[in-house]
Amino acid sequence: MLIFHDPQCAEYGSAMRPEQPARTLRTAEHLRTAHPDWVWQVAPAAIEADLLLAHTSAHLQRFHRERDFDPDTPWFEGIFDHARRGVGSALAAMNAALAGKKAFSLMRPPGHHATSGQAMGFCYLNQIALSALAAQARGVKRIAIWDFDAHHGNGTEAIIHGREGILFASVHQYPGYPGTGTESFENCRNWPVAPYAPREVHMAALTKSWEAVLAFEPELVLVSAGFDAYAHDPITEMTLEKDDFATLGSWLNAGSIPTAAVLEGGYSQDLPQLTDAFLSTWA
Repeated sequence: MLIFHDPQCAEYGSAMRPEQPARTLRTAEHLRTAHPDWVWQVAPAAIEADLLLAHTSAHLQRFHRERDFDPDTPWFEGIFDHARRGVGSALAAMNAALAGKKAFSLMRPPGHHATSGQAMGFCYLNQIALSALAAQARGVKRIAIWDFDAHHGNGTEAIIHGREGILFASVHQYPGYPGTGTESFENCRNWPVAPYAPREVHMAALTKSWEAVLAFEPELVLVSAGFDAYAHDPITEMTLEKDDFATLGSWLNAGSIPTAAVLEGGYSQDLPQLTDAFLSTWA
């Protein structure tokens, strides 16, 4: 397994917020100890030309105004650089996947709520959508984005909607933030799951979503890997356990499709173990 991780991603934020530095600090420490044979790399930050594949110039300029984007998405000193490093790591993981490697971007901030012109929900730049569009620019014809974060990837859906050759498949809690993802249309497929639905119901939705990904016959799979559908996550009402994330990783392994994944949500103290369960079966 190839892990893209830059320790600088923990150099902003606060332990008072769910999306905090300890998420990646503790996860990186655990994975390095548990898997000394895995390869770690630091990717270069994305440049503006990369970001303009999905984001507007006005959105990029907004980062230079020292004002919070919304109550969940504060402005921090250097946040543009932190977000660019997250995108660069995702792009590197995508390129590694096309080169035949299994690659995971262990970075923050997450990205799947960011639209082309708006940061929201802890997310500033949409690294998974940018990776899909960059892969298209490289000539990849069929790309599937599989999002199993507990929250709907509304930003990814908005950016990818109507793009030929890209499928977006999401399983998420509804009702729940951001209140979207209730219907499927064109190239966007959604499986909303009610709060506190039994594990079996949630896993059945995930099975259907993965079957849709496979039926699309993608040349590349990009995964928004959120671990906040965990039963003990502090900000959601879902019921998955560690073994379920291991099952998701095993599906990627059995699929034998070039795949890259990026960390999205996951706010429990067990995030290191949940990430390990997913990556270990995938590896």
